[in-house]
Amino acid sequence: MNGTGQRLYAKAKTRIPGGTQLLSKRPEMFLPEQWPSYYNRAHGVEVWDLDGNKYIDMSYNGIGACILGAADPDVDAAVKAAIDAGSMSTLNAPEEVELAELLCELHPWAEMVRYARCGGEAMAIAVRVARARTGRDRVAFCGYHGWQDWYLAANLADDRALDGHLLPGLEPAGVPRGLRGTALPFQYNHLEELKAIVSQHPGELAAIVMEPIRDHDPEPGFLEQIREIAFEIGAVLILDEITAGFRLNTGGAHLLYGIKPDIAVFAKAMSNGYPMAAILGKSDVMQAAQSTFISSTYWTERIGPAAALATIRKHRRCDVSQHLIRMGTMVQTGWRAAAHQAGLELEIGGIAPLGHFAFPGEQKQAARTLFTQLMLERGFLATGAFYATYAHGDHHVESYLEASQEVFVHVANALEQNTVIAQLKGPVAHIGFRRLT
Repeated sequence: MNGTGQRLYAKAKTRIPGGTQLLSKRPEMFLPEQWPSYYNRAHGVEVWDLDGNKYIDMSYNGIGACILGAADPDVDAAVKAAIDAGSMSTLNAPEEVELAELLCELHPWAEMVRYARCGGEAMAIAVRVARARTGRDRVAFCGYHGWQDWYLAANLADDRALDGHLLPGLEPAGVPRGLRGTALPFQYNHLEELKAIVSQHPGELAAIVMEPIRDHDPEPGFLEQIREIAFEIGAVLILDEITAGFRLNTGGAHLLYGIKPDIAVFAKAMSNGYPMAAILGKSDVMQAAQSTFISSTYWTERIGPAAALATIRKHRRCDVSQHLIRMGTMVQTGWRAAAHQAGLELEIGGIAPLGHFAFPGEQKQAARTLFTQLMLERGFLATGAFYATYAHGDHHVESYLEASQEVFVHVANALEQNTVIAQLKGPVAHIGFRRLT
């Protein structure tokens, strides 16, 4: 076991179930027994571990939250001002009204806004509002939407032996079995699957929940037909913009397609690493929040809205999305060129700012683990994905691709000689959950 971070993680697992608060940050997901695990400080795309080693983050960058880069000076200045002014009071922070105005300005179809502090709870609020609005229970959904009961109910099967079959890695233990059949999945760009759900449950859908885009562009007419179906059956169309939002434009990706949902949900990138989430909606839908109970003390603190205002304004002022697209395109193009030179047939996908790749063959996960190991030795936090930030520059991408080209050749040779496992200094990285996209 290497380094202070791994020793601390060993201790963490005796005090924290699972070792961390987020599945996607568990060291076993990257490089078991070698991943630095904890950071001492982070700035831009540079991360220092507990032993003082510096890395360039060419992986998830705060699991997609640090869209401007870690410790962005403009956002941090706004947050420090909010702290100095008092982050919590018996009275409300005026920034929440200011932020609501800005979000509705960016999304003219929306008229009202509620807040939370993370994506999972924001999605739960959106579904609760939809159920309150319609008086119905069932939800048709596509993709990944968090940890709450409404969503994990999809993994409850009639036969307990099949529990968990839809989203491997997301077990439904603790989810009331009475919710079985209330969350019904369909696949992105498979309109016939949604139509089948509607046909099987006439007049029963409270909502259709999905991301506007994830790994693939929507096929012509796909989003438009979903919008039409939701209108026809009286279901609330909820677009989960937690991941896609602010990557391709300033606001929701749905704006690029001219789709007007009933609710859109944002988190992650909207506040550059500070806890913040927003549920935007049409007033006649959002007012349903008044007929149920949705309330929390820390949804009223000042730091989240202040960070979101600073992040969104800088995002718009600096045309951040175009930079993200350019950086991501450079990386995906570089992956293809390096893989071709190494004789690897990589599977490359994702929108430009959120690209990912997979090695071929049965040893793909072991090969990815070896890639991470070799890139870490070269000073990069790297895995099978790259989430672009405004702090990434051409020099970061160029040095990363130069190292990747060298490592791809190494991995290709290891695959050919069947020595991938032998070259690992620890176990193969764990596989997380598979998204329903």
